[in-house]
Amino acid sequence: MSRICVATGSRADYGLLYGLLRRLQSSDHVLQLVVTGAHLSSSFGNTVDQIIADGFPVEARIEMLLSSDSDLAVSKSTGLGIIGFADALDRLKPDLLVVLGDRYEILAAAIAALFQGVPVAHIHGGEITEGAYDDAVRHSLTKMSHLHFVATETYRQRVIQMGESPDRVFNVGAPGIENIRTLNLLDRAEITAATGIKLLPKIFLVTYHPETMGSENPLADLKELLHALNLFTDISVILTSPGADHGSSALIPVLEEYARSRRDAHFVRSLGRLNYLSIMKHSQVVIGNSSSGIIEAPSLGVPTVNIGGRQRGRERAESVIDCARDRNSIAAAIHRSLSLEFREKLPGMKNPYDGGQTSSSIFEVLNRYNAEPFVPKRFYDLVFSKGTRTASESIDR
Repeated sequence: MSRICVATGSRADYGLLYGLLRRLQSSDHVLQLVVTGAHLSSSFGNTVDQIIADGFPVEARIEMLLSSDSDLAVSKSTGLGIIGFADALDRLKPDLLVVLGDRYEILAAAIAALFQGVPVAHIHGGEITEGAYDDAVRHSLTKMSHLHFVATETYRQRVIQMGESPDRVFNVGAPGIENIRTLNLLDRAEITAATGIKLLPKIFLVTYHPETMGSENPLADLKELLHALNLFTDISVILTSPGADHGSSALIPVLEEYARSRRDAHFVRSLGRLNYLSIMKHSQVVIGNSSSGIIEAPSLGVPTVNIGGRQRGRERAESVIDCARDRNSIAAAIHRSLSLEFREKLPGMKNPYDGGQTSSSIFEVLNRYNAEPFVPKRFYDLVFSKGTRTASESIDR
């Protein structure tokens, strides 16, 4: 029996961790759930309430979000998070910390674990998202982690390329795909009953996050997207809140105003994983720059219009259409996603993130893993072609 601490900072990672949390909760392990970030903010729907409603005891709440989301505030929030996680880990004394993704809240948790000798297991490493500073956070988490659960073989090889031992890197697929299989997704009437939204025959599901690297004006980018949406009528436009990123607070009022100004548009701060995936299933297209459009939507056979560079570098299914951030490019991509020619290609399409029973695979590895004394990891050098030297050989000579 081990004390396994799991950190969650937003609706996004909680939904992906849900299956693993259930397995840990019903096992002989002691589950220690630590909640932080957007979960504790009314601006993002107080989603800690959903965690409690789902029956998970919260062992610690770490307040770290400042009222501002400037770059300075994000830096200070990360510092507060490190302090909060240091106290929580000192009190809980876990044998292992499990984290998912690439956000600064999770970086704070891993930094505290590193200095306090708590081994870390990281889910969704090895990916690339060139349009967000999350990219650097993700790779930093890899170097602070002892176990790695990646979503594709390409990402497994990249983590190994970063010096991680192959016997600690496991290709288990993406947890979000497993959610699609295990959840009983709602029909249209059930969605209306759960959300109060009366759905029209056609649905656009829209999630747009600030592009924290590569775009100087996320608000202007969002307005370009909304101008493009205005070209399409008699469609239920479901707008979800951006994550707690640098610049997100400026986007929320614009989304709220757009929903008020258009009778068939609806803004929802947090749909929850069941409502979100159910609406996605019935949508004509997923629009924006959320990872869910890249990872989950293809498994539902729903096209994705992926805007800008936030997700640049991630593996893609054929259902994903990339476009620039201007209204004309966005509108053209939406038209293409709705065309019969494009949609005829989708049946039977392979999703590269489908790994089967992901949470079960992670759980089995955690069961086999015996927490060892905290020692510096050895860097795993790749074998280079004949005539080249490894980095260590070059230094030695």
